Amino acid sequence: MHLPTGDTAVADLAERVAELEHELKSRKVADEKPSSGTSSERMPAAVWSDDSIKKWTVKLGGHVQLDYINWADADSAITGPAAAPGTKDYVELRRLRLAANGTGYGQFDFRLQMTLEPETVGENDNVTSPGIKDAYLSMNDIPWLGRFRIGNFFVPFSLEQVTNDTMGTFLERSIPTQGVFTGEREIGVAFYNATEDKNLTWTYGAFFDNISDSLKERIDDNQGLRLSGRVTWLPYYDEESNGRYLVHLGAGVLYTDDQDNKVRFRARPQVHEGPRLIDSGSLDASHLTTGNVELAVVWGPVTVQSEAFLSRVNLLASDPATVGGAYAHLSYFLTGENRMYDRFGQHGAQFTRNVPKTNFFLTTDGCGWGAWEAKARWSYLNLSDVSQGEYNDFTVGMNWYWSDRTRIMFDWIHPVTSSQTIFGATKSNLLAMRFDFNW
Repeated sequence: MHLPTGDTAVADLAERVAELEHELKSRKVADEKPSSGTSSERMPAAVWSDDSIKKWTVKLGGHVQLDYINWADADSAITGPAAAPGTKDYVELRRLRLAANGTGYGQFDFRLQMTLEPETVGENDNVTSPGIKDAYLSMNDIPWLGRFRIGNFFVPFSLEQVTNDTMGTFLERSIPTQGVFTGEREIGVAFYNATEDKNLTWTYGAFFDNISDSLKERIDDNQGLRLSGRVTWLPYYDEESNGRYLVHLGAGVLYTDDQDNKVRFRARPQVHEGPRLIDSGSLDASHLTTGNVELAVVWGPVTVQSEAFLSRVNLLASDPATVGGAYAHLSYFLTGENRMYDRFGQHGAQFTRNVPKTNFFLTTDGCGWGAWEAKARWSYLNLSDVSQGEYNDFTVGMNWYWSDRTRIMFDWIHPVTSSQTIFGATKSNLLAMRFDFNW
């Protein structure tokens, strides 16, 4: 056998080493590559690891909202002798909360949020803080079922309701949403799921009816029941821009078997404190069923969002009554941002935290002006079928985002009521401001 010598031997040896290295790398990649066979074939042991042994990773957070509300022009009918206190200017910590979030054991997450703010003046003066807002455990990525959740959390119904208040556009949710046609945070179980591309989502759950945030217990043979379902669809979502352009559609149903056979619809002028300008009073009813439809369009800096609600109330002493409401709002980022949307977020399809292109800062080396958002909204509630008239509310304002977690909000609120409401036909004007930050 002839052996190469000199430079030829070195060159041949180097070539052979390179071939061996390439062969070893190819074998390693082939061993790690998932099988292309049927789902019944087991993945190689090198690919799969048991994440169920990973303990909790916990993140602490908090939330502060400071409000100042000025009744710039309260209708004389509201401030007269027959009116309950509530049209005075006020300052308050609207929300003062501490939270802990965690993930662990492969599939699980939890959230605990406690509120330290005082209760609404004149309604729950005998109830002391703290209250429990979120207190739940979720198990994710369950085959066929998706996400399972148990505890105290938002009833999955209505786009505006399941969008967290730190991510909303106005100081308060619209008239027909919170505390009127939608459920708030309640004790129960729910399932959340979505298609692989997350353009279609569906959620359903069962809850106990309206247990106090502070007490979180009910000692009674009759607990009451809520059943909810929600479906959303994105007929258009621009993947390249991560949802800067999208169209959202949704529908939901909420059935309530009332715990004490008492149903009430009432609303303030979209601030936390103040008189109820429309109130059905306590209605004797065994149950009610509410349906809604959702529409949202994000087109660059412009967002349009709207929902309509219709509720059929099974009155005990008379024929069923039908009440309803709706809202529509428009917002526009003067600085070019777009409203952020999560296709399958904490509560399903929802809007999420807005992010300025440049945060607000002011130093000797430079400055940034954050993001500016103009906004307008119309809200409507119709209780004519229970002889309590109609309520329209118009709001315009501006939001100034210092960062994704700090903002200042300004709302001018103009409530208008019909002659059948509590104080008759009224018109008022309120100025509202909020400083909002969270971590």
